[in-house]
Amino acid sequence: MSQQEIIKTLSKQLPLCLSRDRHGLKRQLDRLRSDAQKNKLDANKLATLEQKLNASIAARNQRLASIPPLNFPDLPVTYKKDDIAELIKQHQVVVVCGETGSGKTTQLPKICLSLGRGAAGLIGHTQPRRIAARTVADRVAEELGESIGKSVGYKIRFNDKTHEQTLVKLMTDGILLAESQNDPYLSQYDTIIIDEAHERSLNIDFLLGYMKWLLPKRPDLKLIITSATIDTARFF
Repeated sequence: MSQQEIIKTLSKQLPLCLSRDRHGLKRQLDRLRSDAQKNKLDANKLATLEQKLNASIAARNQRLASIPPLNFPDLPVTYKKDDIAELIKQHQVVVVCGETGSGKTTQLPKICLSLGRGAAGLIGHTQPRRIAARTVADRVAEELGESIGKSVGYKIRFNDKTHEQTLVKLMTDGILLAESQNDPYLSQYDTIIIDEAHERSLNIDFLLGYMKWLLPKRPDLKLIITSATIDTARFF
């Protein structure tokens, strides 16, 4: 296979790597493509990039394989989970409006997992308050048959219960905003769920504005907005 063919193949494989690696690998690939057009391509650099890409794809596949068995309790959202899953597959932004107690908060992360979300990057799930972030994380982990800190973790001020293999990360709106300062593209996430959007706090308003800027730059990123009372027609 020629170097040009290798570069073309690597370009097609970029969507299969971890979200956090994608931007850097694409920049390196673009530089090598430019070098190849000038007949200045370094074969060693190409081989190194291929190794990095393969390692990132392997890490993503490992995360995908680590998704635990999913069970959905008898809740109103469960009866709509296939419809919701299809909407998430077809659209970058989905707004879910459901009454309090319908199960949207606990079941949406699992619906995302059923689609393979969480493999390329974390499923980030925001809550307005710290106690809610911890409570929801505990509940989702329990439904997955795991203890907190494995597939499901949480991050609040002064307390981070996540690790490299975490798939679903509960946090406050403020934590996600703070992370955007150092990671403007939120590259560690492949899905963001903003819960309780009807509260319209400053943090939530800032987040929604930020996501409007970010989504065109991250076409691979999914955004799910949930609320008990939001007017979906007016929202759009």
